[in-house]
This record gives sequence, structure tokens and C-alpha cells, in this order.
Amino acid sequence: MNGKILETENVTVSFDGFKALNNLNFSLDTGELRVVIGPNGAGKTTFLDVITGKVQPTQGRVLFKGRNTRRLAEEQIALLGIGRKFQTPRVYLNLTPRENLELACNRHKNVFSTLFGRPPVAERNTIVGLLETVNLSVKADLQAALLSHGEKQRLEIGMLVAQSPDLLLVDEPVAGLTDEETENVGELLLALAESHSILVIEHDMEFVRQIARKVTVLHQGTVLCEGSIDEVQNDRRVIEVYLGEPMEAAE
Repeated sequence: MNGKILETENVTVSFDGFKALNNLNFSLDTGELRVVIGPNGAGKTTFLDVITGKVQPTQGRVLFKGRNTRRLAEEQIALLGIGRKFQTPRVYLNLTPRENLELACNRHKNVFSTLFGRPPVAERNTIVGLLETVNLSVKADLQAALLSHGEKQRLEIGMLVAQSPDLLLVDEPVAGLTDEETENVGELLLALAESHSILVIEHDMEFVRQIARKVTVLHQGTVLCEGSIDEVQNDRRVIEVYLGEPMEAAE
């Protein structure tokens, strides 16, 4: 796969004079897994908001597969092939993982038809495969409310994949997870990176080291530097941004 799946060109977002993003230029190759880090207030959430259309740039533009997404509604951008996972899992706690995935596979369904209808064979096979991918086959028919926090995170990532996006935006997927759960989420994202473009926002530097192929550091709404995790952690500007402390401690 070649070419850029995502580009931002001179994107600025101002809120009452405060520039959450400031002349941001960024690009992501098709098939790439990129991790974006930065201190609090660096503009990471606003960055995702602009990509998904939740926030319109004050100036500049976002290109998805070469198409300018300015003035498109959030649902239109989602239908183009961008899926977003928020930091807090958004799953239906009263449904099972299997039922959550059934809803995600066909967004025209409602809860009633999911509970009392029967999906076609192809869709059932897809759901079985997704349950295996997110390592929830054994708990497929338990209420999602009974899952651990890490399992809910993996389920929501599976729900995102079920919608067949070309680009996955994943916001702090390991916040509050145990070391084992963090490693499981990392392995899941690495597996998904074989067939998807993925942009991950994260603070946990050990997790970043586990999955990162290339890291982008945001600071004051713009790109401070990019490179491998070792290059980034040894960059003088990055060390200064993180208060002169080693990045693991600063995070």
C-alpha cells in the first residue's frame, strides 16, 4: 500500500484566541501505525476532533485519501472510512460482546433486532472472527458489564473494526489498565496494523515502546519532532517539554 491516507495542511484551531492547534502539518502513510504523544494541552484531542469533523479548523484543511473533509459532518466523515475509539469504552453494558459486535457490523440495526433477529451466515462468521481477534471468544455471551476494563477496551476496538474503517483513531487505549491488559491491547493493535492504518494517542511510554514504529510529538498545537521512540526520547526539545525529566517519569 502506498500514498498518504491522512494529511493536515497548516491546520489552526482557535478557541477565543487560544490556538489549540497552530499551523499543524502532519501526514500518515496508508498502512502505517503512528503514535502521537505530548504533554497535557498539546492539542492531541483537538487533533482527533478535527480529523473526525467534530471541530472545524479555523484555517487550513484535512485531507483523507486526498479528499478535503472541510464542511463534512461527522457521520459523513465516518462513512468515508474513519473510525474513532474514545478513551472511555463506549459499549452496551447490558448486551453481550457478541451482540455489541452484531450492532457494530450493521449500524442500521437497533437493539431490538439484534436481540431477537438472526444475522446472516457471513455476518456471524465475521463476528466469530472478531471475537477471536479481540480474545473474547470465551466471554462472547456474558454481559459486557461483567468484563474487565481491558476487555471492554478490546471489545470497543473490535466494534470499531467491525465497521470496516480504513483509518482507526485510538485515544489512550491503555489508560487505567494492568500491565498484562496493556500488553494484550498492544498485541491487538499490532495485529490490526497488518491490515489497517492506525493513529494512536497515548501517554504510557512503555506501551508506546511496545507498538510504535514512528512517534510524533505535539507541543502547543504543532509538531515538535518525529522519529523512532529512541530518537524522540533523546531529543533535547522533547526532554525540555517534559520538564527536563526522563519521559517515563514525566508521563
